[in-house]
Amino acid sequence: MTGPLVPFREIVLKVHSRCDLACDHCYVYEHADQSWRTRPRAISDDVIFRTAQRLVEHAKTHALPSVSVILHGGEPLLAGPVRLRRVCEELTSAFEGVAELDLRIHTNGLQLSPRYLDLFDEFGVRVGISLDGDRAANDRHRRYADGRSSHPLVLKAVELLRQERYRHLYLGLLCTVDIENDPRAVLDALAELDPPLVDFLLPHATWDDPPPRPNGSPTAYADWLLAVFDHWQERGRPVPVRLFSSVLSTLSGGPSLTESLGLAPTDLVVVETDGQLEQVDSLKSAYEGAAATGFDVFTHAFDEVASHPGVRARQLGLAGVSETCRQCPVVRSCGGGLYTHRYSSTGPSDAFDNPSVYCADLAALVSGIETRTAAAVVAPAVTEPVELVAAQQDLTRTLLALLNVDIGQYGGEQWEAVWELAARIEASEEGARGLNEALAHPYTRTWLLDVMERVHEWPGAGRVARRMSAYLAAAVVRTGLDLSVRVPFSGGRIHLPGLGELRIEDEGAGGTALLSATEEGFLVRREGGDAADRIVRAEVAGPGWRPLHRIPTPGSAAGFVLDDLDPYRDCFSLPAAGALDERAAADLAARVAEAWTLIGTKAPGRTEEMAGRLTTLTPLTGLAPAEPAVGRHGYGALGIAPDGSSEELAFALLRGFRRAELCALRDVTDLYAADGSWEHRMPWQEEPVPFSRLLADTYERLALGAFDPRYLEGVPQALDGLEGSAELTIDGKRLLDRMRKEI
Repeated sequence: MTGPLVPFREIVLKVHSRCDLACDHCYVYEHADQSWRTRPRAISDDVIFRTAQRLVEHAKTHALPSVSVILHGGEPLLAGPVRLRRVCEELTSAFEGVAELDLRIHTNGLQLSPRYLDLFDEFGVRVGISLDGDRAANDRHRRYADGRSSHPLVLKAVELLRQERYRHLYLGLLCTVDIENDPRAVLDALAELDPPLVDFLLPHATWDDPPPRPNGSPTAYADWLLAVFDHWQERGRPVPVRLFSSVLSTLSGGPSLTESLGLAPTDLVVVETDGQLEQVDSLKSAYEGAAATGFDVFTHAFDEVASHPGVRARQLGLAGVSETCRQCPVVRSCGGGLYTHRYSSTGPSDAFDNPSVYCADLAALVSGIETRTAAAVVAPAVTEPVELVAAQQDLTRTLLALLNVDIGQYGGEQWEAVWELAARIEASEEGARGLNEALAHPYTRTWLLDVMERVHEWPGAGRVARRMSAYLAAAVVRTGLDLSVRVPFSGGRIHLPGLGELRIEDEGAGGTALLSATEEGFLVRREGGDAADRIVRAEVAGPGWRPLHRIPTPGSAAGFVLDDLDPYRDCFSLPAAGALDERAAADLAARVAEAWTLIGTKAPGRTEEMAGRLTTLTPLTGLAPAEPAVGRHGYGALGIAPDGSSEELAFALLRGFRRAELCALRDVTDLYAADGSWEHRMPWQEEPVPFSRLLADTYERLALGAFDPRYLEGVPQALDGLEGSAELTIDGKRLLDRMRKEI
């Protein structure tokens, strides 16, 4: 087995090996492994002590911040309050000063009483209770040996937990699925008890002992769970359901939230009442001894168990599932199903190298939840260009707010004054618009990311306040607000983001200038100096003022800004060129305008797509003429070669816009997950590539194909490959739909 060792963060501690119920679906007593018959009934003091020591040793070795210990059985409450107190005291004492201890207990609830709950309150033990629904559903399996109902006592236990003094200990309800039960009634019964969480568990089964399917349907369990899901949706999701939350998370590119689904490596180990260390308990459903490792807490460290082949097999993620599962598009969500459910004694040499016995159910469940929720959970930025721009602006605003929090830890009157002025500007609708326009400049993001990485290294916030003041001044200039902005400067210059550069004094000089709007442009006053006031026209070059060159583009009122001045423009893989002289800038602007006209002639839909969204062009050195560069900045900027022909620049604009748009989408949503876990073939290249490369190349070729049809060769096949991949999220699939419509 390859891959790094995964430490255990969750330990199931068997404190009692017998039970006061005779549930006929119990994997401990009713399935293949009958080792419970030889176990001590209750855990001993020696096992408690050695388990605590081994756990602390493991936590120290791996610097674990927290460890969860689940008290289990049999029925753990049969250990009695004295024995359970001993367990809690030993573990709490051992973990003091080492790691946070999360204690839990899973019980059938029959013995639960205030005496137990007072003990659990003392040690922070949270309580999960097994309940399969209403009385009819619960009594189908969870009965006493003589057939009596357990339901009234379980309800009594839950009501006790719901009392105000114990409510904080209420962990949730565990419900084993039985497709003979009414799914709507089961959910209603569980939701009525107001649990913090509901866990629906598929009954343990293998290919040797498959689950019952009374109607013969291969998706009977999915059908039942989807009926629960539909009712859950209809009721407004009255309680969290871990199974549904996990599927929704993985469909959107997030992690699995349960061991029974997803590709996350297992981090659980079981300690039996005699100190034997075993794999996950559900393996007892496979065959006698399936969970055994041969290790115990007296002579073996937890790291030795973590290296056991059986444990390692459940830590391999994608590499640990069958070949059939690796090629399945829902494998990120289902993870091949619970390891136990893959067992077949007649299978390959590895008896677990199979799809789950619930394979068809899991595929139908994931697909069913996706179909039901796709329209509601897809990010608007994927479907509406204006939403992508808004989402990018929200991201910049969020970063700015986080920066304010960081700087607030250090104080600083200068920054506080700037922040207060920003609030005054935003108080009016016009001011808010002006500040939004100033902050929308793509290199704002470069500045914010740079500052947030290094803000803790600085003794004060003056440098940050200087740049922020420049944004406020730019907002005032844009809108003509009746405000003056104090802008500190160094090097004799002030840079107004998105507008231009103002020389106040000679190189090397520093100080503060006051900027305010006038009808003609803006007024500049040197604070504390001898320089006379002067009025500057924002769009016209004059003494000491160099505005950014603007390139008009048909169909876009804003056109392009040719930004060769911003100090944060050097954020590309190649260095930014120096400031262009007037002739070079005018020549480049003319060629860009010609490129835009050329695109509009051959592919008018592309100019409509880019208008107002591609805003800023920066000349770079060493860049091929037809190649663009996308850097570490906000949406809307491209690096271009200053010497490209109009046709070469047309290709650069088309390519660059698509690359920038894909980057912007990835900033605000997950289009795919587990990139690099699979390799894909591109029709136009022999070497296999990761999903991200296939998506990016296909997305780019769609745009270039409108300009030159040769780029569309192989694109339909690439789209088919993308559609059948496991990496796509719901948002990624919506983007794929857009791409198919484009072609």
